[in-house]
Amino acid sequence: MKNKNRKTALVVEGGGMRGIFAAGILHAFGRENFDPFDLYIGVSAGACHLASHLAGQNDRNFDITVRYALSSEFINIRRFLGGGHLMNLDWMWEQTIANYRLNLKYLFDNLRVKNKEYFVVATSMKTGEALYLKPDESTLEDHLKISSSLPVFYRNILKVNGEPATDGGIADAIPVRRAHQMGANKIIVLRSRPTDYVKKQSPLTFILSFYFRKYPRLVEKIKTRAQNYMETVNFIHNSPDGVRIAELAPPGNSGVGRITQNEAVLRANYEAGIEYGYKFMKQW
Repeated sequence: MKNKNRKTALVVEGGGMRGIFAAGILHAFGRENFDPFDLYIGVSAGACHLASHLAGQNDRNFDITVRYALSSEFINIRRFLGGGHLMNLDWMWEQTIANYRLNLKYLFDNLRVKNKEYFVVATSMKTGEALYLKPDESTLEDHLKISSSLPVFYRNILKVNGEPATDGGIADAIPVRRAHQMGANKIIVLRSRPTDYVKKQSPLTFILSFYFRKYPRLVEKIKTRAQNYMETVNFIHNSPDGVRIAELAPPGNSGVGRITQNEAVLRANYEAGIEYGYKFMKQW
C-alpha cells in the first residue's frame, strides 16, 4: 500500500437501476485494465457493480440486469402492495449465486497480491452509523446483500456480526469523505445522479420513521439523510487543498430511475457509461 496520505480511491454510489451508468464505466475500466487504485468503496448496487469489476467479470453487471433484474420475480409492485418485497433480494441472490457467481478467488487473490483494499458500506440499525465492511471470500455475498437491502422495499432484516443492518445509502451514500479519511488524496467517484442533483427529504421519511420506530438512531439518520447527502456533494465540488476528486456522473436526462424496467433505456445508459469511461481514461 502507498503512503496512507497518498492513496487513490474508487468510490461507487448506489441507486438501484440508476447504477447502470457506473456499471458501464467500470466495464470500460476493466477492458482497458485501468486500475490506478489502492482503495475501493461501494454502496448498495454500486458495491455489487464494483465486486463484478474486481472479479474480472466485465459483462456480469449488465448480464445480471437483463437476465434477472428485469424479471417480475425480482421487482414486483403487485407483490409489494400485497405485503411482500418490492425487490426480492433473496431470489436475486439465490439465482446469481447458482448461475452467475462472482469469481471470489480471483477477486480476493488479486486484492492480496496487489495490496489493495475493498469496502462495502452498510448502515447499523442500532446506531444509525455507517459500517465500512471489509469482506473476504466467506462474507462478501452477504455483505453485498445487506448493503443493498433498501428498507421497506425489502422486508427482511439482515444482520452483520449478529447486529441488524440495512442499506448503506442511508448512512453514507457517497463515501468520498471516508475515502479521504482513509488517506486518499485522489478520488474517482462514480455517481448514479447528475452532478447538479439536489437531494430533498424523501416523502417516505414518515413511513420509514414509523417502520423503524424501534431503532431511534436509525430514524434520526433517515431524517437527516438529505442534508448528509448534500454535505457530501459539497465536499466533492469543493474538495480540500491537496485532494483531487473526479466526479463521473450521468446526464440529467438519462431516463433511469431506481426500479426502471425498460431494457432499451438501461442498455443506452450502460453504453453511455462505457463511452464516458473511455473518454475519462484519456484525460486522467
